[in-house]
Amino acid sequence: MTDKSTDQASTNSLPVTTTPPGLSPDKSPWREELAATFKLALPIALTQLSTIALNTTDVIMLGWLGPEPLAAASLASNLLFPAQFVGVSVLAALSPLFAQALGARQFRGVRRTARQGFWAAITLFIPFAIYLAFSHEILLLLGQHESISGDAEIYISIALWALLPNFAFIVLRNFISAHSRPRSALVVVLIGIVLNALIDYVLIFGKFGFPELGLFGAALATTLVQSLMFLMLLAYVLRDRRFRRYYILARFWRPDWPRYREIFTVGIPIGLTTLAETGLFSATGLMVGLFGVQALAGHAVALQFGAISFMIPLGISQAATVRIGLAVGAQRYQNIGPAGWSAIGIGAVVMTTAALLFWLIPETLSGLILDRGNPANTEALGYAVSFLGVAALFQYADGGQAIALGCLRGMKDTRMPLVIAVIGYWVFGMGAAVWLGFYTDLQGVGVWLGLVAGLLVVAVALTWRFQGRGRFIDPKFAP
Repeated sequence: MTDKSTDQASTNSLPVTTTPPGLSPDKSPWREELAATFKLALPIALTQLSTIALNTTDVIMLGWLGPEPLAAASLASNLLFPAQFVGVSVLAALSPLFAQALGARQFRGVRRTARQGFWAAITLFIPFAIYLAFSHEILLLLGQHESISGDAEIYISIALWALLPNFAFIVLRNFISAHSRPRSALVVVLIGIVLNALIDYVLIFGKFGFPELGLFGAALATTLVQSLMFLMLLAYVLRDRRFRRYYILARFWRPDWPRYREIFTVGIPIGLTTLAETGLFSATGLMVGLFGVQALAGHAVALQFGAISFMIPLGISQAATVRIGLAVGAQRYQNIGPAGWSAIGIGAVVMTTAALLFWLIPETLSGLILDRGNPANTEALGYAVSFLGVAALFQYADGGQAIALGCLRGMKDTRMPLVIAVIGYWVFGMGAAVWLGFYTDLQGVGVWLGLVAGLLVVAVALTWRFQGRGRFIDPKFAP
């Protein structure tokens, strides 16, 4: 089938209506967007939670081995997660591109975006794999202990291969989410959680005749499961009648440089914004590591719960990107403000709940990862409880900045948010973390308070920017 006939087939097989997919001509913007954003955000947020559960399974089972393996996994995460999150964030450019093409009913553009999204995923994987190949040297250069750095290298050497199927999975997830049908990705991730838990248990602890592989087994399980998840979602997209008509793999090898460049034009500022944030978290992790293994283990526990809670506003952020992208593509600019503020309101409710949990039951949460009955964990548990108390404070700032970023991305506004993020995270956040951590008696708690400062500055600035763009946007100035 030729490219032209493929495009014609995919266009003819879709219903022709005057209303773009996901938008209603009959409802008021506020009523429509509040309902639609919640309906879309719920499965996306659950998918994000389920995704982080894959890593949480590793953390819990490695925590059963003791503080040292947990600390090594935490160090490995400080190098792996920035690569993963930056790659996923660059590919987040696909979300507004898909949504705006759907809003404008440019179905050929949807397929072009999907096809070039896979090539972008491959492109991103290569430099990250090279960077992670030198993980041991990087950790030693940063002053980490030799033994823990060596263990972290073992984990990274296998886990880095999970990045490519993970990136490809994100392409497909953005594709189906733009069609307001994210539930299939949720189902796949839920299956992945079960598989990861089973394989983790078998390989980490050497069950059912398999050797006890520890950190290596956890990394191997993650890589296998990420690959299976991509293949499952790809099979679904290629077989489902709503998606197969796009022929997203047709003439896959054919270059489409304009769309490929557009993905990176929109996506690189998003990726750099994420790098600024994850880099701040990784840097603070390395700073806490200078206070000892027990502090680092407590940091890993608290950060894991912070990451879990962050997945919900991150899902809401992605829903906001889709809703605003659809509105922009359909030139329904009156829906932009309601879509964004609906997402921010939903996020505020969620973040309040998470903050209360961190503040009221930190001992219970920490005990889910570190055995409170083991005297060797007493010091690490004390650190974890202290850090969770601070994590309760930055729930609003962390979630608020994520949702505001999602709103701006729906309008392809990615460059100025990058500037705001770099200044907020690295001038205010890192400056406060260094001062409070090393020039006061707060130490690790001071480092965490520095995180609060950076996130708060960025959240306020981005929300202010969205208020201006969402309120005053006009068709002739529309992105």
